[in-house]
Amino acid sequence: MPNANFDKRCQENINQWTQSGQLKPFYNITSPMRPVVEIEDKGEVLVLCANNYLGLADHPEVIEAGIQGMRDYGAGTASVRFICGTLGCHRKLEKKIADFVGTESSLSYVSCWNANEALFPTLVGPEDAILSDELNHASIIDGMRLMSKKVAKNVYKHSDLEDLENKLKETQSHATRWVVTDGVFSMEGDVAKLPELGALCKQYDAMLVVDDSHGVGVLGTGGKGTHEHFDMVGQIDVITGTLGKALGGAAGGYIAASQNAVSVLEQRGRPSLFSNALPATVAYSAHKAIEVIENDPSIVARLHSNVATFRQGLADLGFDCTPSPTAIIPIMIGDEAEAIRKSKQLFDLGVMVIGFGFPVVPKGEARLRVQVSAALTDDHIQQAMDAFAKL
Repeated sequence: MPNANFDKRCQENINQWTQSGQLKPFYNITSPMRPVVEIEDKGEVLVLCANNYLGLADHPEVIEAGIQGMRDYGAGTASVRFICGTLGCHRKLEKKIADFVGTESSLSYVSCWNANEALFPTLVGPEDAILSDELNHASIIDGMRLMSKKVAKNVYKHSDLEDLENKLKETQSHATRWVVTDGVFSMEGDVAKLPELGALCKQYDAMLVVDDSHGVGVLGTGGKGTHEHFDMVGQIDVITGTLGKALGGAAGGYIAASQNAVSVLEQRGRPSLFSNALPATVAYSAHKAIEVIENDPSIVARLHSNVATFRQGLADLGFDCTPSPTAIIPIMIGDEAEAIRKSKQLFDLGVMVIGFGFPVVPKGEARLRVQVSAALTDDHIQQAMDAFAKL
């Protein structure tokens, strides 16, 4: 029997969100994730809201690799890494990730959220200072909350280099300064100013950390990420990222850094010390996804072409979209209920685009977020434009 006060509070919240039009719908997808999916009680719908940027979630080689992982190692490790949960496929994947993004080493996790929860409390010392972009992902924010209370925590204005430099000057007495940024900001679709951030970190002897979850597989001619986009491969101290978006679409995350940093994470990082290792199925499929990108970079070029076509199409229809090379295109609405209403209108037209409101974005800044995939055909893009024209 639930607590009466708690149950009442939950019901009041649900009623309020329903009446205000803020209740988010959840759709049951009954097919693999691909450009067009089957949705229960709806039928076929064009998906423009997935992180499946390269269309690898149902790629035949990626699927077969995952099946082979199950055959070779079973359902899972049934253990954490340091006890008996490190498999050969984990080491193979981690070498592949490090080579791909350009670091000495890497360590895999069950999610990038887990990776960011491991990174900050493990590597940032109590005598350090950390400076974080105000629009960084929630996993970075929550990971920082787990650090020692002695760490000096600072938030700089979004991509504001002057504000960041002032904070770097103010924290020069600290042992190590850490500048933390998303590579691609997931709600804005803009790109971090990595060359300028790198220059500031070099000038003030600070560490640069980039969460490239929405950049890896998307930016750069080889899909290596935001740092490749700016010709900075090998110049980022720590890169975190996900295997659940462009790199296969399943799950998992990683920290890519120096061998020393990874060794410390292996020895002291709580998320890998107290949680099971990545399933072999995901390790195999993610490894194969990176191989597919390396062997056929034209898939990345197709994504870039689709992004340019989609952005131009929305602009021609009168939508105000900030210029960006990323696959994330936010369409600002303002009112959350209106954003959800427009999302439902598109869904009725057979196009799946999600409306985002508080607490995912600040109040009053609700938006539709379009996410482009390399798997979209010209016909898919035209179908989407026809739907947007009716909004």
